Amino acid sequence: MVCSGALLLSRLGSGPALAADLVHAKDGSGVYGYKDTPKLPWCEWLVHDPDRPAPRRVNPGPALPPAPAPSDAIVLFDGKNLDQWQPHKWKLDNGEIVAGEGNLTSKATFGDCQIHVEWLAPANFQGPWYDQGNNGVMLMGLYEIQIFDSYNEKLYPDGQAAAIYGQTPPLVNVTRPPGQWQTYDIFFTAPKFADGKLKEPARVTMLHNGVLVHLNEPIHGETGHRIVPEYKQQVSSGPLALNGHGCPVRFRNIWVRRL
Repeated sequence: MVCSGALLLSRLGSGPALAADLVHAKDGSGVYGYKDTPKLPWCEWLVHDPDRPAPRRVNPGPALPPAPAPSDAIVLFDGKNLDQWQPHKWKLDNGEIVAGEGNLTSKATFGDCQIHVEWLAPANFQGPWYDQGNNGVMLMGLYEIQIFDSYNEKLYPDGQAAAIYGQTPPLVNVTRPPGQWQTYDIFFTAPKFADGKLKEPARVTMLHNGVLVHLNEPIHGETGHRIVPEYKQQVSSGPLALNGHGCPVRFRNIWVRRL
C-alpha cells in the first residue's frame, strides 16, 4: 500500500518535503523508510522503520505454470472475463488483468479462506520509488498483503513484498525480478468480535513463491500508511480486493476456497 501519486503527496507534502521525510537505515544497507512515525505496540520498531532488520533473500527457483484451481474453489479469474468483480477501471489484456485506477473488488465475500493469486510486476517500469510494482492483496478489503518490487527496491521491511503492510515483514524475501510471475498462497483466519470487542485477531499463514513467509501471524488491525493499525470495523467477512496504485501490475489465476 505504499501510497501513490496525489494520495501520498496529500499525506506527506510534496517535492523536497516528501524527500526530506525519507531516511536510510543506519547500517548502510540502503533500506529507506521513516523515523517520524509511531512505535508499533507489539515490537520495538516504528511503523515503516528502515532500521528494522530486512528479511534475508532466498531464491525460490524459477516461476511455474499457473496452478490449477481445486474443485471446490471459487474461481475469481481464469483469464476469460472479469464477471466476478465489482465495477472497476481495470482492464483485461491477453488473458491477464492489468491494474488500473482504484481497487478491483470481488462481488463475493469471504471469512476464513485459502487464497491463491498470481502477479507480475512490470519489467523496466519507469516510475517513482513508491510505485515500483506497487499493489496489494486486501483480505476482507481491510488487511493488506503487499505487492512490490522487492527484488530491486529496498523499501522499509514492513512494506516490502509479502509483508502484512505497516505491521510485519515476511520471514524471508523470495521476490522474483520484475517481468517474472509470482504466487501468493494465503491461509487467512478472520477476526472474531463479541460484545463490541475484539476476541480473536485475524491471522495469516502464507507462502510466497512456494516458500513460507508468515506462520499463524496475527494481523493487528486495518491497513494504513504511517499509522498504528486498529480494528475499527467489527466484521468477520468481506470481499477480496486488489489495491491499485497506478503501476500496471498484472494478475492471473485467482481463486479462493472458503474454509
